[in-house]
Amino acid sequence: MARGQDKRIDLTPQLLLKAYSCGLFPMAESADDPTIFWVEPEVRGIIPLDDFHLPRRLARTVRNAPFEIRVDTAFSAVIDGCAEPAPGRKSTWINSTIRQLYCELHHMNHAHSVEAWQDGDLVGGLYGVKLGAAFFGESMFARKTDASKVCLVHLVERLRARGFVLLDTQFTTDHLKRFGAVDVSRAEYDELLSEAIQYPNITF
Repeated sequence: MARGQDKRIDLTPQLLLKAYSCGLFPMAESADDPTIFWVEPEVRGIIPLDDFHLPRRLARTVRNAPFEIRVDTAFSAVIDGCAEPAPGRKSTWINSTIRQLYCELHHMNHAHSVEAWQDGDLVGGLYGVKLGAAFFGESMFARKTDASKVCLVHLVERLRARGFVLLDTQFTTDHLKRFGAVDVSRAEYDELLSEAIQYPNITF
């Protein structure tokens, strides 16, 4: 893990994209901490798109279609949802600087959201960064059971259909491992990333 951003550095969306292309991503200690540090894990989490596992119960939920799935219709609201307190999580690393930067990336067509709606309300979603044929998942949230999981299923389907080759989860968790997430070494990740960013014309 690498930390240490000088507060005097002008952190721009362009610099953020450059960092992603080098295997780095930003975090903050908490939502109330204005400083940012760079993270470069020795072991990286990814979901191999060809080996995505859809649990049987969730597959039934997807077929029943309890949510309306939209893309990029409420990006800032998705970030806000990811930043709000949740069971077992009183606060997140999404501070105002990160929120502003990713909203700017969204306007540049480099950050996207997948959203679950029910009865006109946003009940879950996820967001991440697109660079070449790589999608870097940042965070997800759910206000209704399975809402974020259904968004993940739709994300994977979308990435497959458009020719993406890398879905980065930053780290693996027991939750993500249920969907096929695996750990790869930094060297292996660098190879995957180098290949993925060679596809500039792939659209989300």
